[in-house]
Amino acid sequence: MANERTDTNSKGTGSVTVTLIKSPTGFNRSQLAVVRGLGLRRIRHSVKLKDTPDIRGMIHKVRHLVTAE
Repeated sequence: MANERTDTNSKGTGSVTVTLIKSPTGFNRSQLAVVRGLGLRRIRHSVKLKDTPDIRGMIHKVRHLVTAE
C-alpha cells in the first residue's frame, strides 16, 4: 500500500484542494503561519493549489487542521 505523502505517481501533476477544518488558535504559531501561507483564511475555506513537494510538506505539517483532496 502506497503512502499518500510519498506517492511519486501524483507528485507535481495537477492540483490539490485544501480545506481548513479546525482553527489554528491554540496551536503553535508556526502552524498558524503555515495555514496563512497556504492561503486559508477561515474555517471551511478551500483553496486550490499546485501539487508540489513544498505544498505537500506544508499540508503534512498542519494535517490535523486541514483536509486535502
